[in-house]
Formats: sequence, structure tokens, C-alpha cells
Amino acid sequence: MKHLIIGTAGHVDHGKTALVRAMTGVDTDRLKEEKERGISIELGFAYLNLPGGRRAGIVDVPGHERFIKNMLAGAGGFDLVLLVIAADEGVMPQTREHMDIIQLLQVNKGIVVLTKCDLVDDEWLDLVKEDIKDFLQGTVLADAPVVTVSAVTKKGIPELLKLIDRTMEEVVPKTVQGQPRLPVDRVFSITGFGTVVTGTLLSGVIKVGEMVEVQPEDLSARVRTVQVHGEKVEAAEAGQRAAVNLAGLEAEQIGRGSVVAGPGMIKPSQRLDVRLLLLKSAVRPLKNRTRVRFYLGTRETLGRVVLLDREELEPGAMVYAQIILEEQTVPVKGDRFVIRSYSPMRTIGGGTIIDPSPKRKHKRFREDVLDALSTREKGNPSEIVKLYLDANSNMHLPAAAAAGTGLQEKEVLEAAAALAEEKEVKQLSGDGKLYLVSTAVYTRWMEDIKKLAISYHREFPLRDGYPKEELRSRKFSQLSAKIFQLVLLEMEKEGVLKVLPKVVAVKDFATGPDQQQKKQIQQIARIMSESAFLPPSWAELRNAIGLSETKGAELLQYLLRTGEMVKVTEDIYFQGEVLQEAISRVTAYLSEHGEITVGELRDLLKTSRKYALPLLEYFDRERLTRRVGDKRLPGKALGDSPPSIKAQ
Repeated sequence: MKHLIIGTAGHVDHGKTALVRAMTGVDTDRLKEEKERGISIELGFAYLNLPGGRRAGIVDVPGHERFIKNMLAGAGGFDLVLLVIAADEGVMPQTREHMDIIQLLQVNKGIVVLTKCDLVDDEWLDLVKEDIKDFLQGTVLADAPVVTVSAVTKKGIPELLKLIDRTMEEVVPKTVQGQPRLPVDRVFSITGFGTVVTGTLLSGVIKVGEMVEVQPEDLSARVRTVQVHGEKVEAAEAGQRAAVNLAGLEAEQIGRGSVVAGPGMIKPSQRLDVRLLLLKSAVRPLKNRTRVRFYLGTRETLGRVVLLDREELEPGAMVYAQIILEEQTVPVKGDRFVIRSYSPMRTIGGGTIIDPSPKRKHKRFREDVLDALSTREKGNPSEIVKLYLDANSNMHLPAAAAAGTGLQEKEVLEAAAALAEEKEVKQLSGDGKLYLVSTAVYTRWMEDIKKLAISYHREFPLRDGYPKEELRSRKFSQLSAKIFQLVLLEMEKEGVLKVLPKVVAVKDFATGPDQQQKKQIQQIARIMSESAFLPPSWAELRNAIGLSETKGAELLQYLLRTGEMVKVTEDIYFQGEVLQEAISRVTAYLSEHGEITVGELRDLLKTSRKYALPLLEYFDRERLTRRVGDKRLPGKALGDSPPSIKAQ
């Protein structure tokens, strides 16, 4: 079912709220100050039952120039606008500013509603209509129908409702595909229920029980209940105004301008690439790095405009620019925005988000930068996906790539499949998910890893390879450990790397000592063999063959990995063959006697207690023996048997 939002626009006191009341029976002025002053200050909300049976949401905006920021907070979700003009006054300053905003936001379906027609005669009404026609020339509402009404007498209201019903058929509905996105325009707390946010759902579906994120605050919450038009529902769809009860959050944590979205759908940003238009009505050119007021969705913040190909932008001109914001906002590619001058506050321009989160500040007057922005703005899905993946050195889920490019997830998947066939994109699967990475980025990673691994092999030829976690944290911290492992395994499939449980090595690398180290190993073997069961400490051994502490540590680790030496306890090492001989003797002794003591082992191996006790403790750990009192009996590794009476 098509869900649509109707919005009002127009000068203060031109009868917007009275018109909504005449159509719906609802007074959208809810604040005491609004009642006292007789003007709208905040956004007002109602719903309208149309003659054809459809129900539409209505957002009534304030018309006073002081509350333009509140008008902007509501206008972003309009599907159809009612441009309200009082017949007794005609086009006024805020009519013009509201029309500029409608033009900048490209709300291209609308109806001009001439209110207070009971206060003027037909001749005056005709003059006002001609003035309005001239005013709307060249705008998105140039061909909009004009309806005359009176909120007091209800004249023209039935005709207006029928016209709205017909016009709504022509409106393209918002998509219910993909993740939900709801810019928050109001936050409040209800006793017993907690925090409630309201807004117009721009895409997707919000369902009861699902988890959502609130950005840019980076909060998570569960949807406890959802209301549409004051009625509880299981889900709200794109195009509906919704009140969403969020469990686990306080009202103070959220504000107008926050966005409720699906998990991982969007990321906050303080830098935006945009296509920017300066209105013809702007009183002066816009200079590079001018400070402006920036409006996106329901959020207002300050920022500076960086013009990428000129020093100043003339009124009526359009340009690529980068906007550097003072606070985070939550953009999506294709979103429309508005800028107003810092002081005095006046709407001066706006445009379209091209890249919601560029990774870096652009260098100005660069053709390659401008060409890339043009591709991002106007390219086909394959060109856009390739450009996005090339520019972002990471692995991307299709949903994240969709959010980053402004495409639908289905479009991203189709484009990625086509690019994979052309060897422009790699698709990797892991944990039941599909990941995308630019082939150029992947190749660069592969070359970097190979280069680092070769360098590591040269520095540490006795080690099996570069420790994976050290490599990831040093050069690929943007990748999680799981994703990094996925990348390494893909490179192993391609015959470039050898991936071991904890290290990664170049495929053709063979660990091993050089000639000098081989001689040192032979010296160590001779000394250890001669020492038999009375081995020297490693420090003594290292000094005997003239090894530095650093090189000695490397060689020791190699000997331990290869089993040529075995660590029995701290600073007591046995040659592998010697230790095996000790095990054979102990096994035979236990087979004959059923038990052995420290003293008996000392005598058996012709060693000292210094070595006999650590050896027995080592045998205990290896389950060759098991301790009972001061004696050792055969352990499980030797075929454990119940202790004999003698042994006990």
C-alpha cells in the first residue's frame, strides 16, 4: 500500500494550521505559546482520511522567519506539499523562502492553496493567481494546480481533498526495501513506557522487537512498540509517520536530528562531498570556506563550504564542493540538504549528497577529484560500486556498500557480480556472509603482505613466519581478525602465501639456519651430547659459542620448535636425543620396579638432584609418571595402572 506524507509551506499567518484543522478536525498547535501568540512555532502533526479511502500523514510547519529551522526539520519527508498563500496578501517573504526550500529539496508534487478567499473579491483573486503563476515559473511547482478555499466557511475544502487524492496517485512512494531510516523530529518520555521518538520513515520497515541504532549518538535499542496515526501496529513502513518506543534509552540521550536506523546501515560523518547550488536570490557570491548553517533531514549544524574548482560561487551557479561540519550528521548518498547564511539567517542554497563519508579532504583544482565526484554522482551502478570500493581500503558487506553508495543492496550485488567477472572486484565468502573488496585494493594488500613477509623472513630466518595478529594490528587494523584470516586464506588459495595457525609466510619460503648457524647448532649439539644429563644453562652454552643474547634467543626458539632441544623447566634445557634416552631408561626402570624416586633417578642417569627433580616434574606434566607421595608411578602415557601395595 502506498504511504504518503503531505506537508504545508507558506508565510506566517497565511492559514496553514487553520487549513489543516478544516481538512482533518485536528488543531496541530499544541504548545501554550502557540495558542497565546496565534502562530505555529513547532511542527504539528495530523492525519487525513482522503475520499478514496487512503490515509495520509500531515506535517504542518511554522511560517515565521524565526522558525525556518523547524520548517526544515519537517520538509525533508514531504511527498506532496500544500503551498499555502493568503488571498488577501499574496506572495510574501516566507512564501519565497519556503518555495526556495521546496525547490532545493525537490519536492516536485504540490498544490497551491489560496486561503482566506472569503476576504477578497473575484477580481483581486484573479490578480493574485497571475502573480502566483509568475512567481512559480521555473520552479518544481510551475505546473501545480491552484485551489481557492476558506477554512472558515469550508468553501473549496471538498474539492481540495479530491485533488489531493488524485495527485497522490502520481507520487512515487518511498521504498520499503532495505534497512529502516527515520530522522527524529520529536522526542519525549511516557510514564511506564519510556522514550518515544517520532519522525517520517524514509525507507524500509521498523518492526516491534527488532534492534535498531540511533546515530550519531551510536546507541542501540530494541523497538518496544510502534504507533502510526495514534494506533498500535506491528510495523511501520516507509512513507508513514511513526512513533517508536525505544527500550533501554533515556529521552535525554536523543534529540531532534538523531536518526533511527537498522544496525550498521549508516555511519555519522563530519565531511560530505556534495553538488551545491547557490540560489539566484542569494545577495552575494559564496566565497571558499564560508561558514554556513547546514540542514539535513531534521538536523541543523554549522559547517564550512570548500569550493573545489573556484574561489567563489556566483548566485545561480552550481559546483562540486566539500562541506566540513562542526558536528556529526547522518547522511546517505542522494539526500537533499539546505544551507543558510550564518548571519543574517537566510536560505541561500542547497544540493545533493554525493559521498556521505569521504575518507579525506580533497585537494582543490584537481581534475581527478572532480572526475571521481562526477562518476559518483552520475555513473551507472557498476561504476559507482567500483569507485566506492577502490576508494575504501576495506572489506564491505553489500548492505554497507549500499549505504555508502546510495544504491539498493540488490543493485550492489548485481554490480559486484559483473565487476567480479571483469576481475575488478573480488567476492569472498566467510561465516555465511559475502564480502566485497576492490581487486586493486586486494592486490595492494597482497603485495604489501608479501613484501612485509619477505622482509620478516630475512630478519628472522629461523622463525616460521610473520605473526598474524602483529601483522594485522600493524598494517591492517581496519580489518577484524576473522576478516583478515579470510583474506589470508584467499591469498593462500592463489599460491602466494602459506598460512599457519599463528603465522603467515611467503609460499616458497623455507625456514632454516644459514651456514654459520648450522655450525653453531653443531657446536651446541656436541656440547649438549657430551654433557648428557648434566647440561649447561642456556647462558653458559650461548657464551661458550660466542652468541649475542638476541641472536641466541632466536636460535634457541628455532631449536625448541624443531625439537632439537627441549625445555624442562626455566633455564634447564636438554638435547632432544638425550631427553629421549632419559625417557627410555625411566620407562624400563618403572617396568621392572613399578616406581622411582628422585634419588633413584639421579643414580639411574648419573646426574644431580638439580636436574633429577625438574626431570621428574617434567615427566609428571607429560603424564609419563604420576606422583604418589615422594615416589613416581607409571603415568597414563606409559599405561597407567593402579598403584601396588608396595608403592602405597
